[in-house]
Amino acid sequence: MKVNGKHYRTIWIDETVETVIKIIDQRFLPHKFIIEDLKTVHDVALAIKEMHVRGAGLIGATAGYGMYLAALEAPQDNSFTAYLENAGDYLKATRPTAVNLSWAVEKQLIAIKNETAIADKIAISFKTANEIADLDAGYCQRIGEFGVSIIEEISRQKGGKTVNVLTHCNAGWLAFVDYGSATSPIYAAFDKGLDVHVWVDETRPRNQGASLTAWELGQHRVPHTIIPDNVGGHLMQHGQVDMVIVGSDRTTSTGDVANKIGTYLKALAAIDNQIPFYVALPSTSIDWDMENGIEEIPIEERGADEVKYMEGLCEGEIKRILLTPANSPATNYAFDVTPARLITGLITERGICSPNKESILNLFPEKKS
Repeated sequence: MKVNGKHYRTIWIDETVETVIKIIDQRFLPHKFIIEDLKTVHDVALAIKEMHVRGAGLIGATAGYGMYLAALEAPQDNSFTAYLENAGDYLKATRPTAVNLSWAVEKQLIAIKNETAIADKIAISFKTANEIADLDAGYCQRIGEFGVSIIEEISRQKGGKTVNVLTHCNAGWLAFVDYGSATSPIYAAFDKGLDVHVWVDETRPRNQGASLTAWELGQHRVPHTIIPDNVGGHLMQHGQVDMVIVGSDRTTSTGDVANKIGTYLKALAAIDNQIPFYVALPSTSIDWDMENGIEEIPIEERGADEVKYMEGLCEGEIKRILLTPANSPATNYAFDVTPARLITGLITERGICSPNKESILNLFPEKKS
């Protein structure tokens, strides 16, 4: 993606110092574009937990680089491996729902285990971190190549009139290393010259739609309109939504999807109005060991202050304000699970499949037991 005409990924190695990882600190978007340096495992863990970075793919890539920094920090003796395993546990505990995080940590531990000399372990960790990031960007690009066919078909059915797509949260470029998952087909459609418009859910309580999705769509000049979370159903009833595309933080082997809180309600509204509901995800977001999403997927519960307070630009400064009675309690579940029966299809880097075990395994036969 480009920011003011310059290409950026969401995470990258410093051009002059290979021990420094650079990220876009998303807490300040859309009002300020700030690049942050990560130099330690603690920096990485804090960035993930406090959502300087967020989104399934980017969390995984950041954890991959975090393990590389752990390799640099580890004692150069027999305790090297134990140090890395502890660092991996530390990173995995920061955000329990997104499966990409644990996938990246385990991928690093396996790669390092296959080397003998500590210098070689560090070198392979650096290589693996870059591979994880490149893989994420490549997968998301291919999601766009497959998913654009859905938008093209709707455009044909409408005689070239505007295709209205509803999104929830941010499953865009900012949630991955590049391209995004849910937005990748949208960008591909726009770049092909299709008339596409995006309804952007604000996505309370952290407003990732209003602050992040709207910002990146604007950078790409994709027509879009921000809406309150509860407007989607009304738009669907009145024929103003042609399809819904969302992302996934963890998808079971049977097609249940955990995504930002509120996704389930959008799926219910979509099925009631016969509107296709798609989930775009790289296979790194599939948990092959889980089958029942509602019972098995861990749902992160974040602090109440995210519900009670809101941040915004006021007189040129980012300020935080209290929305609720000071002493009222608040609950903040970060994700919900959309059952496979409500989902039209899964858009992956290998193609589009139905949300069931057989169809998913047809795309990924190497996962058959």
